[in-house]
Amino acid sequence: PLATRRGAQASAVLACAMWGKNSANVTDTTAISVHGTNPQNLVEKILRSKIYNHAYWKEHCFGLTAESLVDKAMELDTVGGTFGGIREPSHFIQLTLKMLQIQPEKEIVLEFIKNEDYKYVRALGAFYLRLTGRPAEVFQYLEPLYNDYRKLRRRLASGEYCLVHVDELVDELLRDEYVFDLALPHLPKRHTLVASGLLTGPRRSALEEDLNELIAEEEAAEAAAKAEAKAAAKAAAKEQKAAAEAAAREKEAAAA
Repeated sequence: PLATRRGAQASAVLACAMWGKNSANVTDTTAISVHGTNPQNLVEKILRSKIYNHAYWKEHCFGLTAESLVDKAMELDTVGGTFGGIREPSHFIQLTLKMLQIQPEKEIVLEFIKNEDYKYVRALGAFYLRLTGRPAEVFQYLEPLYNDYRKLRRRLASGEYCLVHVDELVDELLRDEYVFDLALPHLPKRHTLVASGLLTGPRRSALEEDLNELIAEEEAAEAAAKAEAKAAAKAAAKEQKAAAEAAAREKEAAAA
């Protein structure tokens, strides 16, 4: 049937775009498979096609390297997947696909995540690591971001905006199976990774650390107060003894 032939032709065109016949869309030849597939396959075919045909991809993503991508990431002012009636891909999701295409070194991705100056760079790095990372390293590098309470603008499917905090986004990445219109790879429960020895112990929150510091400060203050009281009592006893000895000497002098 004609529809079947057209569907096959479209699939062939998209496959060529991913595997080398279109230099703008081909996956880097040095990239390794992620979760057993071409990294770009982590983005569904329909969404990939929309991104490849989007003006932002053609004008701003062509020729980007791992180094120059940082500059584009610094220009982000929203997070999100697709929006509007035609489900237009956001700049955020397009840069995510670009990262999947060029597969930057792990050290670069971690620098994205550790970046405290540009919160959208951090969000992009966290989302990319959630898509491509091993479960243990996903927890290892994303859990510290629970301490980041900065606000992000999120583009909703309706095209409207809402505010979300970085720690809320991280929690979503670690708990949900579908974020920013992408199906996330399966992530085992944290306790499963702890039981298998891939993670050590429960997650330590910033509140727990603050509580431990507060307890330590209170214990130190209590110890200092006890030491001060002990010193004061010792001084008072010494004064009392000196006064008694002086009184005894006066009494002896009066008797003589």
